[in-house]
Amino acid sequence: MRLNAYLQLMRPANVATALADVLAGYAIAGLGHRRALLWLLVSTACLYAGGVVLNDFFDRDLDRVERPERPIPSGRVSATSAAALGACLLLAGIVAAFMANPAAGVIGIAIAALVVLYDGWGKHRALSGPINMGSCRGLNLLLGVAAAPAVLSAAWPVALLPLLYITAVTAVSRGEVLGGSREVAAFALISLSLVLSALIGLGAVAASWAGVLLAVVLGLLVAPPFLAVYHEPSPPRIRRAIRTGVLSLVVLNAAIGAIYAGPTYALIILATGAIAFSLARVFAVT
Repeated sequence: MRLNAYLQLMRPANVATALADVLAGYAIAGLGHRRALLWLLVSTACLYAGGVVLNDFFDRDLDRVERPERPIPSGRVSATSAAALGACLLLAGIVAAFMANPAAGVIGIAIAALVVLYDGWGKHRALSGPINMGSCRGLNLLLGVAAAPAVLSAAWPVALLPLLYITAVTAVSRGEVLGGSREVAAFALISLSLVLSALIGLGAVAASWAGVLLAVVLGLLVAPPFLAVYHEPSPPRIRRAIRTGVLSLVVLNAAIGAIYAGPTYALIILATGAIAFSLARVFAVT
């Protein structure tokens, strides 16, 4: 039971989606430097897990009221243990990134800093909070690109896709307890439309019809729940949209993988999505 409580803190399903970010970035990097990839996968898993653990640590007082079943307010994990675990995971993520190469290490430090900023301050800011979280995901993609540091200067604009996508999802997630607004839902729909359009454009330019197809699939997955939130921004609909949005990020990464490395590689990224969906049946995503 104690192990299960710690696993709940680390959101295993979400960690699987972080692996997909790095794999997509690795496709942009050209699929070389395999030793670096292994360290980068360890790094992103630790950074993401550390971030969500510290999220619950900083939210412990609010969760006593809104989500008393979570590991810290329920007493299954002490606040001190959660803080220590989160800090150790972030440190391990940074060390693993430096084991890949110095450029990846710098990105790892930036991700850890943004994670702490979001958990301790950003999440309570209506505008900067979602951008803060989106930046973490954009940098996570670049963490994979850093397997080949020379590619970073030309590839960084692709990181705007997960940045905008997660900014939209995070903006809507602010209403998962008390309900949201149609204005925020409209912003999310516009943002998601821009991401899908850019992804389809990249796929068309690269003549990657697998990439275009996956972009369409992504749209079919995320459009219905976010449209439902626009029509009625109630907590249950918002939670459903957030769950779909977070898990479907793997499809966005698979589309990027298809564009830069072909459909077979995209299937490898999609496999992390299958893992994420399976874990989401057991462990909460939000």
